This record gives sequence, structure tokens and C-alpha cells, in this order.
Amino acid sequence: MNKLTSIPQCPFNTLETLLKQCYARPACQRSFLYRHYVTASSTSNTKPEPPRIAVLGGGITGLACAYFLSRDLPNAKITLFEASSRLGGWLHSRSVDIGSGTVVFEQGPRNLRPTMPNGLITLDLVRNLGLEDRVLMTSKNSVAAQNRFIYYPDHLVRMPGPGSSLLQTILSVLSEPIFKGTISGALSEVTKPRRPEDLQDESIGSFFTRRFGSALADNVVSGVFHGIYAGDIYKLSARAILPSLWAIEWRNNSIMKGLLEEAIGGMRPIATSDLDLIKTLQSQPITSDKLEVAKKSSVYTFKGGIGELADKLEAKLDESDNVLILENTDVGQIRIVSTAAGEKIQINAKEASNRETTDYDFDHVVSTIPGNKLASIASRSPITSLSPLSRTSAVTVMVVNLFFSNPKILPVHGFGYLLPRSVPFEQNPERALGVVFDSDASIGQDDVPGTKVTVMLGGHWWDDFDAYPDEDEGASMAKALLKRHLGVNEEPRAIRVSLQRSCIPQYGVGHEARMEDASLRLDSFKGRLRVAGNSYTGVGLNDCIRAARDVVKGLVDGTGTTGLESFVGGKKWSWISETS
Repeated sequence: MNKLTSIPQCPFNTLETLLKQCYARPACQRSFLYRHYVTASSTSNTKPEPPRIAVLGGGITGLACAYFLSRDLPNAKITLFEASSRLGGWLHSRSVDIGSGTVVFEQGPRNLRPTMPNGLITLDLVRNLGLEDRVLMTSKNSVAAQNRFIYYPDHLVRMPGPGSSLLQTILSVLSEPIFKGTISGALSEVTKPRRPEDLQDESIGSFFTRRFGSALADNVVSGVFHGIYAGDIYKLSARAILPSLWAIEWRNNSIMKGLLEEAIGGMRPIATSDLDLIKTLQSQPITSDKLEVAKKSSVYTFKGGIGELADKLEAKLDESDNVLILENTDVGQIRIVSTAAGEKIQINAKEASNRETTDYDFDHVVSTIPGNKLASIASRSPITSLSPLSRTSAVTVMVVNLFFSNPKILPVHGFGYLLPRSVPFEQNPERALGVVFDSDASIGQDDVPGTKVTVMLGGHWWDDFDAYPDEDEGASMAKALLKRHLGVNEEPRAIRVSLQRSCIPQYGVGHEARMEDASLRLDSFKGRLRVAGNSYTGVGLNDCIRAARDVVKGLVDGTGTTGLESFVGGKKWSWISETS
């Protein structure tokens, strides 16, 4: 096997320059839309209209899509539709004045990881947006990176990892109830039978229980996925969410054998579709000392909160002559229509202040709205409907931000803690998912000393609720939790409560098969409707920005027609050695 770095690649900024020059240099044949535009010009006596492209949704994926389109297709006319009165979606950072200074409260995502490959795409976007000087990094040696806790059954347990000595790890594993059964489960995993060939998918809970026993799944893994998906591991798809572990088990007939092979021999699975991208990213310089450091950090954010990323994208779009943003405009129907100018994809939309609807004709539409909403407005017939997208549900999370004047109110320091499904009800009647110690995790955002924490409630625990707690109830629940778990009796100096309805899509068992079906059904729109966003290929910020980059690239150079091509035929894997 060859090393990933062994094949020289053209730097990304060079490729970017070539794409931008496609319209200026007719000899360039990279752009599918450019070739289409030139062909139309040569066969008509009148100059054709530039391509018109719609982006549905003004969250981070929609903003990134519009930005990449405006950059790579400067002659295109781009219209972004957003149903609400603000852009940014779930990215919402609030600067709160507490009298003696200000603190930043995050009501949604709060940091980014510089992981390969998606994280490096985001870092390149940060560079292009000129946000380097706004970056706040949490180093891998920080207290937040080295101290991560799980609450079980009635106290905080520090998870083994960086910063733990071998002796500390052994003592913790032997003494803490959370690890009971996990060692024997890990040792016996190598003897477990190969999974059945006809098993196409299973839940994360089933996957870990089958390989390691229920203790690890219920006491540890469920807590981890409360922090990422706010979801139930016995419903979430192992194949979609843990694709590399799914592949490792099949190749080695054991997860432990595969992980050992990776640790000793450097063999690791890489999605074949990612190989070229990874080679390019590894060879491209970030060209910023600060971002080179950020590449090696644990996580990073911005001085004004993660919302700065959305704000900067919005500002860039406002500066673009070829982008129109329509806020408070809800899309009600999408369909293919025949016009005097040829076949188009038509959007029927209505402004909040106007009862009348308006039809807009486009050459292409990129939808970043939730998949179930798209399915409801883009169904053409029972045969070609997008019904597979309607089966992706989402959970609701209540986020409670609290600031205390006492900077030493926490009994421990670290990133925070998560609560697994096995915590007794009397220890978690609020149905909390986890608590983030923001003062440790995002140092440098606030200009006043104190302690800032975020409590996350609900998620899948609230799936059957007909109504949710109001703001006062949410605040009381968060304070009760902090008092019970951490001994915090002090009243907060500031508190903000926000209910994020249907904020995190749940990739249930069979997700990849449904996305493959959806991709084939999207073909009925003849390449004019594509999708990207957290309903499909990942719920994290890096995933969304990667999806925006990929769908725009497919539109520009004609390599994709749906945004879900990676699901067709199943994911392929290459096993790469770092040492040979």
C-alpha cells in the first residue's frame, strides 16, 4: 500500500483559481455549467441568460452552498430562500450583557474539530473568510481536552484518555461501576462470531452489545451519543454513523483485531470516495500560522461564538452581486415545468407578509432544508416521490445557558460530562443529556470572570411529549440538576433558555438504504434538484460544510446529480498503510 502523501497533488488554491477562470477562458473545460452555457451561446443568435440557481434554507449548509456557488460560478444568478427572519439556522451565539461585562452564550453548536478530511475543508473556509484572527483554540494539552466525564450512577467518572497515567486508568477501570463488564467484554470480543452476511444494518446499541456486551453500550456509548445526536443508540444506525467500525468488523471479523492492526501496522479504513480529497488536503498549505496551529488543536471556536462563521458567510453573500437573499419566504412546492426557454425547475414560494404566492423558475435547485420537509413539497407522483426522506425524524433539545459570578464554583474542571441511558431516574428526572463546562472549553470568549455552563435537556427522552417545558421550567430543571450532580447552590447571574425544535436528525437503522433509494428517486428531476445538509451525510458543522462543498462541486463540473451519489451501491473502502 502507498502512503497517502506519496502522490503529489495540485494545491487546492490552484484548483480554486482554475475554477474561477472557467468563465474567463473558453478553453477551460472543467465546468459542466460553463460548457452548457457556451453551447447555448453558439447555437443561438441571442445571448442566453446566465444559469439561475436556487438554494433552499439559510442555515450553515445553505449559506456555505450559496458562498461556494457565488465564488465558483460568478456569472450565475443565485437566490437563497429562508423561511425565518434570520440566517444561520442552529448556529446562534448571543452576547449577553451582565452589567460588569459580557458573556457569550451558545444556543446551538459551540465548537469545531480540525479532523481529516471534513475539518480541513472548514479550516480552508475560515481562511477564505478572513476569520483567522477570530479563532480561539483549545489545545490537546488543555484541561478541557484531557478531562471528559460521564455521570454514573451517582457521581462523575473521568474517562480514560490523554493525560491519564496507566496506573490511574487501571484503578479507575477496576473500581468504577461504570466499567463493570467492559473489560471482560473487550477481551471476549475477538472470539465473537462474524456478523451474518445478510445483516445490512443494525442499531448502535445492538452493534456494541453483540460485540462487547450491554455494559459498554448502556453505560458509556449511550452517553457519547447523547452528546452528539441526543439520540437513542437502540434506534440510531451503526452502519451510517459508525461506518469505519462497521467496515473494520467485517474485514477482521473483530473490532479489537482491527483496532490493534491500526495501532501497530498503521492500517486504517478510508472511504474510497475520500481518497483523492484527502491527498489534496494533505498537500495543500493552510498559509496561515494560526490555522496551522488550529489543525493540531482539540477543538476551536471564535471570539464571538461559533455564530461568527454564519455571520461572515452572510456578510460575504451580501457583498456578492450575483446573490439575492429572500428571508421570511417559505417554499411550498417544487416541480419540473416546460417553459419557452426550455425545461426548468419551478419553486412556488410565499413571503410571510404576503398572502400571494410567487412562481420562480430556475435551472437548478440545491435544497438544504430538512429531508422530510423537502419530501412533502417535491413529491411528483407515488412512483417518483421522495418518500424515503420523510422517514428521517429529528429530536428536540432544550439548551440552558447559565453564568455564575463565582469562578470556582465547579468541583472539577474539564470539557463537561454526559449522562448515559443507564443512570437511575432519581439521579436524572430532568432527562438531561449532558453538561458543558464552557468556561473551560472556550477560554477567552468572555470579558468578566465567572463560571459558564450549558445544560442540555430532552432529545430522544422527549420523543413522546405532546408539549415541552417552558423557559421557567427549563431554568428550574437545569439548576436542580447542577445542584444534585455538582453541588452548585448559587443563583446564576444570567440564564438563557432556548428550545431547539427538531434540531438534530436521527439516522435510524436503514438510513443508508433509504438515502440510496432517495438518490435514485431524485434522478426523476433530471439533475435539476440536489440535496445537502444534516438530514443526509452527517449532523456536525464540518459534515454540513463538506456536503455544501461536494454538492456545489458536482453541480459545477457535472460529476453529480443528486447530492446523495455516495450512497448508491454502498460505501467502498480502501485500507491504507501509513508506514509502508
